[in-house]
Amino acid sequence: MISMKKVVILSPHSLPRIHRTVTVGLFLLLLLTGCASLPDNSHRNESFAYTDTQNTRYGMAQLHEKRTHPGKSGFLLLDDGLDAYVARTILARDAERSIDVQYYMIHDDLVGNLFVHELLKAADRGVRVRLLVDDIGLKGRAFKVSTLNAHSNVEVRIFNPFSRNMGRNLQFITRFGSITRRMHNKSFTVDNQASILGGRNIGNEYFDADPDLAFSDLDVLTIGPVVNEISESFDLYWNHQLAYPASILSSSQPSDKEVSHARANIDDFIARQQNSDYVKALANSEMARTYRDGDVSFTWGDAVIVADNPDKFIADRSETHLFLSADLGIFFKNTKQELIIFSPYFVPGRVGADGLINMSKRGVRIRILTNSLASTDVTAVHAGYARYRNRLLRAGIELYEMNNTLTKKQRKEKKGPGGSSKASLHAKSFIFDRNKVFIGSFNLDPRSHTENSEIGMVMASPVMANGMSEWFDQNIDKVAFRLELRQNSFGGEQIIWHGLKDGKKRTYTREPHVGPLRKAGVALLRLLPIESQL
Repeated sequence: MISMKKVVILSPHSLPRIHRTVTVGLFLLLLLTGCASLPDNSHRNESFAYTDTQNTRYGMAQLHEKRTHPGKSGFLLLDDGLDAYVARTILARDAERSIDVQYYMIHDDLVGNLFVHELLKAADRGVRVRLLVDDIGLKGRAFKVSTLNAHSNVEVRIFNPFSRNMGRNLQFITRFGSITRRMHNKSFTVDNQASILGGRNIGNEYFDADPDLAFSDLDVLTIGPVVNEISESFDLYWNHQLAYPASILSSSQPSDKEVSHARANIDDFIARQQNSDYVKALANSEMARTYRDGDVSFTWGDAVIVADNPDKFIADRSETHLFLSADLGIFFKNTKQELIIFSPYFVPGRVGADGLINMSKRGVRIRILTNSLASTDVTAVHAGYARYRNRLLRAGIELYEMNNTLTKKQRKEKKGPGGSSKASLHAKSFIFDRNKVFIGSFNLDPRSHTENSEIGMVMASPVMANGMSEWFDQNIDKVAFRLELRQNSFGGEQIIWHGLKDGKKRTYTREPHVGPLRKAGVALLRLLPIESQL
């Protein structure tokens, strides 16, 4: 029986009051939305990647190999965090004409400051630096951005910025659906001749500089004709209406004295780091040694860039021809025998799950490595993923979740291409039939597919694909839990986790290595209609 005390009866007399309340609420919301204004961006200057850079150092690099592999591009995997940072440093120091930088986040930490320092040194030599960064991580850093932008050879643009005259948290409400869409692309290109593409943001945890938190990630250094495609994508974003010059977003510009002082602070900070463990490790990394010895070896093959068109942000979400997934989906459809997926945030959605299940039905072996609840840094994403585990396992799809209980030494020993040197997976890579490899910023989740923008490269390289697949074959049970779907005593389905603890095999009947509160949180999140934002 329903208690009448809990029932609100709307009489005709109450409707005008409700209407007035709703009207006032909508008026206030519209007023607040109007307050979140952005400056006029129609007068921004267009600029484009240089095309006459064949005689630069990287235009001439590997010239014999380029002639031996006409029309092909060269690839070098960067699975080690130290090597991945050193590669960026080497490119920056060898740049002669230009550096184009596009990132979701550049942290204000050791790695972030080292990175900015290298950009400034290149600009001091006369290199044109274009830095395009998403606004999500720039709160409270307007002065630093302005001082960097003040260099005569540096221009900073901020993509899809928050209004500077309203609090960010409120804008997540008043501008929901637009401000919640972020530029997640990650690329670093020198002289339109060499580029690094992959999953890493610029910050300590992505380059082995944080002893407490680190992500296993994957980039690829590439040379050859595919670099032109990366530059073309960069130019689309750089010249887009949502790319705001930092100078017009700031209410005041730093004085020459303030710029000099800020630069001196960065130089002083870097000087103090020269004897730090991390800087010493950089000098002794495998990439540093390889470069000093002149022994950089590329794998050669065809490649194609798949990237979201930045018009994705201003178009209706139904215009999927603007989406990266429209081009990437072809490689999934053409896979005949085997698909291996590395995806830290894996929420396939109903359509994606159906697609994977149909692939499995037609005989494709599918193995997926993602984060466990214990290793993920975004609990809500795990809640979205957990909805699909039973269906996928029931279809014969093999699921693996990162085991974060291995010691640091054990993880280092098991590390490999796309693998896991640390507790949390961040690499985004797909291997198609041990023949083609995708590496980029794209996660298999609704946010990457629909909301954010992404970029990646598909390489036709059996050598690389086989190497990564063999690593998976040999190491996956050592670094991850293997999930199994069993029937429980009540006749229902139950997931079992098989993994290692202290080097010994262990089976778990509940999410491993997490407490009851976190499990309860996931259960609650699974009830909420938030999948489109995951």
